[in-house]
Amino acid sequence: MAAPASVFLIDDDKDLLKATAQTLSLAGFDVRPFSTGKEALSQLDDSFPGVVVSDIRMPGLDGLQLFDRISGFDRELPVILITGHGDIPMAVKAIQSGVYDFLAKPFAAERLIQCVRHAAEKRGLVMENRRLRAVGSEADDGLPLIGQTPVMERLRHMLRQIASTDVDVLVTGETGSGKEVVASILHSWSRRSTGNFVALNCGALPEQVIESELFGHEAGAFTGAQKKRVGRIEHSSGGTLFLDEIESMPLSTQVQMLRVLEMREVTPLGTNEVRPVDLRVVAASKVDLGHPDQRSIFREDLYYRLNVVTLTIPPLRERRDDIPLLFNYFVRKAGRRFDREVPDLPRAVVDHLRDHSWPGNVRELSHYAERFVLGLEPSIAAPRTDSANGAGLPERLERYEADIIRETLIEFGGDVQQTIAALGIPRKTFYDKLQRHGIVRIDYAERR
Repeated sequence: MAAPASVFLIDDDKDLLKATAQTLSLAGFDVRPFSTGKEALSQLDDSFPGVVVSDIRMPGLDGLQLFDRISGFDRELPVILITGHGDIPMAVKAIQSGVYDFLAKPFAAERLIQCVRHAAEKRGLVMENRRLRAVGSEADDGLPLIGQTPVMERLRHMLRQIASTDVDVLVTGETGSGKEVVASILHSWSRRSTGNFVALNCGALPEQVIESELFGHEAGAFTGAQKKRVGRIEHSSGGTLFLDEIESMPLSTQVQMLRVLEMREVTPLGTNEVRPVDLRVVAASKVDLGHPDQRSIFREDLYYRLNVVTLTIPPLRERRDDIPLLFNYFVRKAGRRFDREVPDLPRAVVDHLRDHSWPGNVRELSHYAERFVLGLEPSIAAPRTDSANGAGLPERLERYEADIIRETLIEFGGDVQQTIAALGIPRKTFYDKLQRHGIVRIDYAERR
């Protein structure tokens, strides 16, 4: 269960303060009442995760002065002002300066609760963006295996345990999960880091080419071999050889690779010379080679020779708490790459990050982040299909209508006249729909 949203409530009228605090508490908020703005201000800073609700007319530090002081250290902290009828022009001017919203006395309890709830949601997004930026600022392009979930902590711990050894490693994980990242970490954290990190995708080369790529050849060893070529295995001597998609390695090459692993020597094509090699092999597979059905034609003895240590990278769907952190890292990286300002994460993007299954894993997420930074990602605020969750047609139509209203408000920066004209509905109908869907127009107003 998420902690209740915090509310600092300020009013010099003790009776009204008590009644309003009770209303908000019953609605599930964590309310802290104050009788003066000065007292509340002394306990506020930019780490406050909640909302400030304050009366305007108060002795000493009034509501507007309180807002000015808060804006001095955090312009994104939502401040809701409670006004008398004569203060409405003043409150409207304050909104233009950045006040989140105002409530004119007398106001309905539900109006207050709805306003505070929306402000709290907005503050939650702000604080989440700040948290992600803070963590992301500690990251650079060399930060390995970003993630704070227990499974990633265990994976990093195991990498530290084995990196300094020369043991061969089998890395398993779905496409795009980061198998080559793991291999490069093993290399960079080992004593072999000064040697070559040589990568070969076994599934990307035809059978007649992969043998030459791995073992090398002498000039004239076969048609087209005009000069000597050092193979990947020999080139990685003193370093690390990474064999990706090893399940795709041809059967004949598997036999030769088994000898390399056992004897630590290589014989290039076209020669009988045996050359010793000092290497560590990290192999990666997107299938479970330990399962006979998935192993297919992959040699069992080669599997057991590689399976000294097996590292499994979990798919993103099994570590969802890491997705926002990873996304923020990729967004910052894309911002630097494309020289673009990093935008905040709107609610629609946060929902997409949470709800999408990410079959392409980290690779898919990084590409999505790049499109987001470039402004190429189409709107994802469209209604989701909820038939699986039991939502009927009326509920889905209601959600669709609410999404259209929100998108139109975004398009026109919260301007009522333009939004009404675009929607083609009367003003009263527009405000009725805002109330029914819990949409606060001021959330979409452009702040100038």
